[in-house]
Amino acid sequence: MALNCGIVGLPNVGKSTIFNALTKAGAQMANYPFCTIEPNTGIVEVPDPRLARLAEIYKPKRILPTTIEFVDIAGLVKGASDGEGLGNQFLSHIREVEAICHVVRAFEDENITHVHGKVDPIEDITVINYELILADLDSLEKQHQRIAKSAKAGNKEASEIASVMEKILEALRKGDRAASVKLNEEETKIAKKFNLITIKPVLYVANILETDVKNTKNPHVQTIKDYAAKEGAESVVLCGRFEEEISGLEKEDQAAFLEEIGETQSGLTRMIQASYKLLGLITFLTAGVEEVRAWTTLKGSTGPQAAAVIHSDFEKGYIRAEVLRFEDLDRTGDPAKVKDEGKLKIEGKEYIVQDGDVIYFRVNA
Repeated sequence: MALNCGIVGLPNVGKSTIFNALTKAGAQMANYPFCTIEPNTGIVEVPDPRLARLAEIYKPKRILPTTIEFVDIAGLVKGASDGEGLGNQFLSHIREVEAICHVVRAFEDENITHVHGKVDPIEDITVINYELILADLDSLEKQHQRIAKSAKAGNKEASEIASVMEKILEALRKGDRAASVKLNEEETKIAKKFNLITIKPVLYVANILETDVKNTKNPHVQTIKDYAAKEGAESVVLCGRFEEEISGLEKEDQAAFLEEIGETQSGLTRMIQASYKLLGLITFLTAGVEEVRAWTTLKGSTGPQAAAVIHSDFEKGYIRAEVLRFEDLDRTGDPAKVKDEGKLKIEGKEYIVQDGDVIYFRVNA
């Protein structure tokens, strides 16, 4: 699925370091603004321990995880909405992603320049959000001017669109994100067509130093967590340098290293999983002797819609889905035992696929 997260933030907050760790793509890094100009894109595996357990049960020839795309977008600066720091180009890149990972500096290091001369997470977040709000305000005002003429002429559809625009414009003019506006289901569908940046879901990523990995009293981290919670957004804490270092290790060595420092998951794993959730995605699985595989679909997808992820023809030819729950397979270690317990479900076209479903689709060829 072509769903992605854009990594944004001020210059020198660690965006490219985190992107490198995520993708091992070697994005350019330097201690000066605008090192990243064209966005780097990387496809990242979504960690899922269920695959290893299913592999134990089915003994497949191959194991295929699902993936998520990350885009490393250049650092924004104050005045970006007016074109400062190549701002217009960068803002256009942000419009193209589905969700935003906002990296915020939560460390003091005199060797790394801060564009404002001091570390202040709230100011940093505010600068970015303000520029995104201004960009949305400019875009939506232009769209409103065009639609308002049709609305005044009595066009019902145009009137409905203009009404949603006006609600969002009121919020943007107050300095609030478009996502803060309470919209019903139909209004939300309309608003998505405006291509606004501040309506996208946000994950705040607090980037810390190696020496702070075990420090639970970092005031910058708590400030970022509190801000995210107030906004109704998610947050994760990680050390970009640390994550980049361990991402170069073999998986067995990574696990041993994390165990040594008392962690069960890397910060990157938490970030990837949080980003996946941010995009409204779930994972269903297929399993057999040929392969065990994870597939991505949107939360709320029906059986036919999920089947189309495997092959577009499967949606039209969908007959039924034979569904086992991963929890049952994990508990019994044997699909035959799960079926004997009467827990194999036969689902029709209206079935809403759940995260962790292990599915065999019956389709017309």
